[in-house]
Amino acid sequence: MQLNSPLVQPSSPVILSSLPNPPIAEQTCPRRARIEIDLLLLAIEALELDGSEAILQTSKELGLDEIIKDRVTLWRLRNTNPLRRHNQRRELTLTEAKALVVVGCSLSRQLTVLIRQLLIAYDQLTEKQLSMEHHFRLNDYLERFRAHFRSRMNPRRAAVADNYSDEKLNQLALNLLSQLLFCTGTYGIQRFWFSLFDGEVA
Repeated sequence: MQLNSPLVQPSSPVILSSLPNPPIAEQTCPRRARIEIDLLLLAIEALELDGSEAILQTSKELGLDEIIKDRVTLWRLRNTNPLRRHNQRRELTLTEAKALVVVGCSLSRQLTVLIRQLLIAYDQLTEKQLSMEHHFRLNDYLERFRAHFRSRMNPRRAAVADNYSDEKLNQLALNLLSQLLFCTGTYGIQRFWFSLFDGEVA
């Protein structure tokens, strides 16, 4: 299966061309970028009841279904994250990474209102020194994120084991909410894309 075959839909190159190739030695995604892209999508799945289906549907709507073809392809792309239980020992091409980022940021924009509400709720709970359980929707997001993370990441990896407690996973989930909101802003997708390669420039 060729995941980086030429895009068929005319709109796809336009979408992906908004994310220029970074000046890195290897024209594939570095380790940190693969982790961050997957975690961003994991946060979206915790917000959306059927996040994987939403990712596939959005890919189709954006004309990116020649890259993200189906659930199996999506699973393989996301399992290039080295922290995953079923890590695929293959590279994530820049084209594949761009497609995942564009889809993730598109879904973030669709969820902007909810993301803002949850971040405001977090600030209010923190100010009142109340636990997350006092806000049903925020607590539901955190519980779903923890469950997704623990079921999909390899606990034998040090980076996973170090973030396995409820407290640390809650903080990671909240950080990802802020990152999702960041992606919805003006040029947010471009800024997120380039942030993935900080320190990787050749």
